[in-house]
Amino acid sequence: VNDVHPDFIKDVRALCAIMPERLKEYHKLFTGNVIAQGRTKGVGVLSLQDAKDYGVTGPSARAAGWKCDVRKRIPYSVYNELEFDEITMEEGDSFARYLVRLKEIEQSVKLLEQLCDILEKEEGNEYIAPKVPKIIKLPAGHWFQQVEASRGAFGVYIESRGDKSPYRMHFNSPCLNLIGSVDKCCSGYKIADLITITASLDYVIPDIDR
Repeated sequence: VNDVHPDFIKDVRALCAIMPERLKEYHKLFTGNVIAQGRTKGVGVLSLQDAKDYGVTGPSARAAGWKCDVRKRIPYSVYNELEFDEITMEEGDSFARYLVRLKEIEQSVKLLEQLCDILEKEEGNEYIAPKVPKIIKLPAGHWFQQVEASRGAFGVYIESRGDKSPYRMHFNSPCLNLIGSVDKCCSGYKIADLITITASLDYVIPDIDR
């Protein structure tokens, strides 16, 4: 094992080992709970077309059936070397958004195990500390790149004049689109459902300030 990160790998593998049992506990406590199902199933429905219209991505969109995982659609980093499933459901309600996230934890465990295998090899350091210049100058032009963040596609737009500093730079947070869909998801439901719906959309208020 590379001497830079053996303890780190050990801790990650320990997490991966306990997660299957933890997930069973979560499903027992919440997924199969009659009250939880009654408060989330059929509540806060966001259809596939609505998700696309509002630009909702991430687990909330996949719960409506949209295959939009950036790691699958436009692989970056080492994701094209890893095996994992893109979890989707069709219901688009609060329960589906919750369940997609639980199932994605299973996929995250698979990813972590594969990454640990890579890092334990001699060339593993290339993935931890790749050699890149301290200052990266983008050629003149317009550049846009997305990554799959925990709540959806996170994008960065850069307009470059070929200098060491961007002429213009903007961030595209998934949370702005998520909060934009709240009115659509909540229409026709009760005030008490607002907590469930917004929690299942899982947006972060400060993140929309970008």
